[in-house]
Amino acid sequence: MNAIVGRDLTALFNPDSVAILGASNDESKYGNWLSVQALRMKGRRSVHLVNRRGERILDHPSIRSLSELDERVDLVVITVPAEGFEEAVDDALAAGASAIVGVTAGFAELGAAGRALQERVVARVRDAGAVLLGPNCLGVLDSSTSLTLASNSLPAGRVALLSQSGNMALELSQFFAARGHGFSRFVSLGNQADLGIADLIRSCVDHKDTDLIAVYCEDFGDGRAFVAAAAYAAEAGKPVLLLTVGGSEASIRGAQSHTGSLTSDSAVIDAACRAAGVYRVASPRQLADVAATLLSYGPADVHRVGVIADGGGHAGVAADVLEAVGLSVPEFPSDVTAALRALLPPSAGVSNPIDLAGAGEQDITSFASVLGIVLADPTVDSVLLTGYFGGYGSYGESLAHAEIETARAMVMATRLHGKPVVVHTMHPESVAAKVLAASGVPVFGAVEDAAGTLGALAARCAPTVCSQLPCGGGDPVTGDGYWDARELFRSAGVEFPSARMVSTCDEAIAAANSIGYPVVLKAMGLLHKSDSGGVALGLETEQRLSDAFRLMDDALSASGYCVEAMADLNDGVELIVGVQTDARFGPVAMVGFGGIYTEVLADVAFALAPVDAETARRLLESLRASALLRGVRGHLPVAINAAADAIAVVTAVATAHPEIAELEINPLFVTPKHALGLDARIVLASPTTH
Repeated sequence: MNAIVGRDLTALFNPDSVAILGASNDESKYGNWLSVQALRMKGRRSVHLVNRRGERILDHPSIRSLSELDERVDLVVITVPAEGFEEAVDDALAAGASAIVGVTAGFAELGAAGRALQERVVARVRDAGAVLLGPNCLGVLDSSTSLTLASNSLPAGRVALLSQSGNMALELSQFFAARGHGFSRFVSLGNQADLGIADLIRSCVDHKDTDLIAVYCEDFGDGRAFVAAAAYAAEAGKPVLLLTVGGSEASIRGAQSHTGSLTSDSAVIDAACRAAGVYRVASPRQLADVAATLLSYGPADVHRVGVIADGGGHAGVAADVLEAVGLSVPEFPSDVTAALRALLPPSAGVSNPIDLAGAGEQDITSFASVLGIVLADPTVDSVLLTGYFGGYGSYGESLAHAEIETARAMVMATRLHGKPVVVHTMHPESVAAKVLAASGVPVFGAVEDAAGTLGALAARCAPTVCSQLPCGGGDPVTGDGYWDARELFRSAGVEFPSARMVSTCDEAIAAANSIGYPVVLKAMGLLHKSDSGGVALGLETEQRLSDAFRLMDDALSASGYCVEAMADLNDGVELIVGVQTDARFGPVAMVGFGGIYTEVLADVAFALAPVDAETARRLLESLRASALLRGVRGHLPVAINAAADAIAVVTAVATAHPEIAELEINPLFVTPKHALGLDARIVLASPTTH
C-alpha cells in the first residue's frame, strides 16, 4: 500500500490549547454548547473562553479578545455571527492557531456573496499554513485525546464518524450505542470550504484508535480525491461505509446521449464506491448494522448463505429476502445434508434453508450443532439464523440456562470458522440474544435487516482505483459529428467498417463502388440518426443508394454524409459503451446491451473511467443478460475479450480528452471473431463547464 501524504491535522485532533470565540451563557447558542463541552477538557489542555463583554461564562472567567493571551492557541472554535467571522479568523491566525473550527453559518450555502467571503477566508487560512473545518459545522471530537469540541457528547468507541449533517450524526450515535459501539472521532464536515471529506478520511487511516470510518456526505467536492482516500483506507484494513443521498430522479441534467440519459447520480456514486471498495448503505440503521458486523468479522466475501430456522415460515421468508438483496441460498452438498439428517427429526428440512422442525424444543443445543455443520461447509460463506431462538428460555429455568449455554456454543462455533453469522430473533432483548450480541454476533429484530446487512457486505468490491481526473493526453477534439467520433475511436484502436465522407450523390456512388456493396448511408450532424431518418441500411445497388441519398438530403439537408460498408449482422450482439463526465467524479463509463433498444432494456453497468480490459470484462459479465455473450440457443459465444479491449480504449479516449462531455459507441457489434463499432458520437463540453 502506498501512503498518501495528507495535511497535518494534529492541532485539530490533539491541540495543547483551545479557545471558544463567542462563548456564551445563553443556552440556545452554539457558543454555550461548545463552551460546556470545552470545559470538560480542563486539566487535559488549556481552555480559553472568549466573550466580547468579558463576562463570566458558565461560572468561569473569560477574555474579551484572543489578543489578551500571552500564549499561543493551537485550535480556535468560532461561533460568532457571520458578519464577524472574517475578523475572528484573522484574530485566530494572529494568535497562532494552526486549526480553526467554523461553527458559524451563512457562507457558500447562501449564494455568491457568501461563497466569495468563504473563499477569502480559506485563502487566508491556507496562506498562514493553518486548516479550517467548516464553516457551518457542529465541531469535532477525538476520544483518544479527550477532545470534546462538538455540540453534543458521543459514546466512545472504534468508529470515526464524518458527517455533513449534525442531526444525522446524533441519530447514528443512538444506533451505534444501542449496538454497543461508539466513536473514536467525530467530525462535522460543514461546507468543506478547506478540509474536505478526503482529507479527513486520510487522517483517520493514520489514527490508531480508528478501526472503521462511517461517512454521511451530501457534497463530495473532488470526487476522485474521495475515491482515492477511501481506497487508501480500504487497503489499510479500515473499511469505509457511506450513507448519502442521490437515489431518486436526480439524474444528470441535459444529457444528449444514451449514456447521459441512463447515468443517474446514484449510479455514479455506486461506481465510485465500487472503485474505492466502499460499503454503500441505504439508511442510518443499516449503516450501524453493517458497521457492527464489520467490527465483528472484518471485510468478508459474502455471496452464499446458509439459512437455519426453527420453522418453515421463517425459513422460506429468510431465503426470499436474502435472494432479494442479491445473495444466494444454495442447496447443500450431500455430505452436509446427510450430517444434518442424522442430527434432526425426519420432518426437518436439510437442503437449505434448514427447518429444525421442533428440534429446538426437543434439544436446544441442536442450534449450535447445526450451526457448526453449516459453517464447516466450504460452499457456504455466511449464515443467517432466524426464528424463535432467545424465546425458549421463557418456558422454564432449566431451558433458559440451556439456551444461554447454547448461545455461548454458537459464539464458539462462529469464532472457530471465522465466517459472518447474523441472527434474527423474535426475542432480541432476551438474555441469550444479548449473549450473542455482546460476543460480537449481530442480532436483529427483523429478518430483512439481517439479510440487508449481509447484502451490503456482498456489494462491496476490492478497490480498483487506477486513475486521477483526465489531464488531456491527446490533441483537443473540435468536432462532434459521427465522422469525427468514429475517426477518433478508430485511431485509438477500435475497429470500424471501411467508410468515406461525401457531400453529393455522385460522391456517394463513387465511394460505394470503392468500398463494395452493400453499404450504409448516414447523415452527419444528428445525435440520434436512426430516430430522424438519417440512416439507410443494406443498400445493395447504385440505384438504391441514389434513391436513399436523395430522400435523405431532401428531408434533412445534412452537412455531409458517410458511406460505410454494411456489416454482417447475422451473428453477434449489440453493445453500448459510453462515458459521461460527472461534475464531482469525472468520467464515468457505462457498458450495456445496445442498439435501438438501449434505453428500453436499460441493462447497463457503470465504473469510473478509465477501465482496463479486465474491469471491462467484469462489467459485461455483471449484466443481467450476460448469458447472451456466452452463446445461447445455438449461437456461438462472442469475442468478449475483443469487446473488453474496445471498452478500455473508449474509456481511455474519454479521459484523454476532458473537452468531451459525453461520448459513446452504440452499437458496438460483437461477433465470435471481433468487436466492430457501427455508430459513434461525441458531445463537447460547453465553454462554461469545460
